[in-house]
Amino acid sequence: MELNKQIKKHRTTMNLSQEELADRLYVTRQTISNWETGKNYPDIHSLLLMSSLFGVSLDQLIKGDLDIMREKIEKEDIKKFNFYGSIFTILLIVCIISIAPMIYFLEFYGIIIASLLFGITFYFAIKIEKYKKENDIQTYKEIVSFCNGERLDEMARNREYGKRPYQKFLLALACGLITSVISILVLKLLSFIN
Repeated sequence: MELNKQIKKHRTTMNLSQEELADRLYVTRQTISNWETGKNYPDIHSLLLMSSLFGVSLDQLIKGDLDIMREKIEKEDIKKFNFYGSIFTILLIVCIISIAPMIYFLEFYGIIIASLLFGITFYFAIKIEKYKKENDIQTYKEIVSFCNGERLDEMARNREYGKRPYQKFLLALACGLITSVISILVLKLLSFIN
């Protein structure tokens, strides 16, 4: 981050010691040292005081840091999206494979367990949809780009925007068909075994 260099530069330009700057910002000398070495980051109140004291705008003071912070936030969003996506995928597979056998063998208790499993899977589906909505990603291509930390150009985004309604319908239809086929096969297999 650049702020530590900015603080030290402006402090030395004004011929202030760490102690003198600390007194003017109502913090300790150790706090100034930690800021200048990059160990800690000042709070907004201290940033505003420094901006005023150094005679620079807040943007100039933290210029390089904003891009780094944005990039870090985007990476955390991608990481969280991938984490929720992985959990959802695993739970969905478990739901598809296990619901029919649970209901068949455990009857009433199987229905309760299947409902709980479905509820948890649905929770993670909602989390994923929330991230998709916040980042305006809907189609497969947009999701892949987002997960790679990229953004589509304007023309590609317009093309993907046109595909959104069709992809959602086809995805829902495919998921329903796959789930139905697997459930029927599992039930036939279970009745064949007994």
